Amino acid sequence: MMGASALLVQATTVAAKAYAPYSHFQVGCALLTAQGNLFTGCNVENASYGLTICAERNTIFHAVAEEGPGMKIAELAVVALGLEFPPCGGCRQVIAEFAGPETPIWFLRDGKPVSMTMAELLPASFRL
Repeated sequence: MMGASALLVQATTVAAKAYAPYSHFQVGCALLTAQGNLFTGCNVENASYGLTICAERNTIFHAVAEEGPGMKIAELAVVALGLEFPPCGGCRQVIAEFAGPETPIWFLRDGKPVSMTMAELLPASFRL
């Protein structure tokens, strides 16, 4: 494991690169895969809001593009500059596709790192 601090630093760094002219929410994500690779991504907004991509999905899709469909998330961190919140519901479902129920998901609450398992964040994820 890489650890919360290192992942949160990576997520914070990439959040500053977000394209967020509409919401002004600059969000960054960093994940470590089971293979030990680090991937980062930020949110990229679009004037047609439905075409916006969240930082978490951007990061996960990049990891899949590099490692292939068997990519598994070992741990993930998300940071919104100036704000504190966990991944949105849609991103939770995408994370669940590539994470196990015990995978730690890191975010900030009251300025401190908080970890919740994927099962805690999305206890009834959709599965086929």
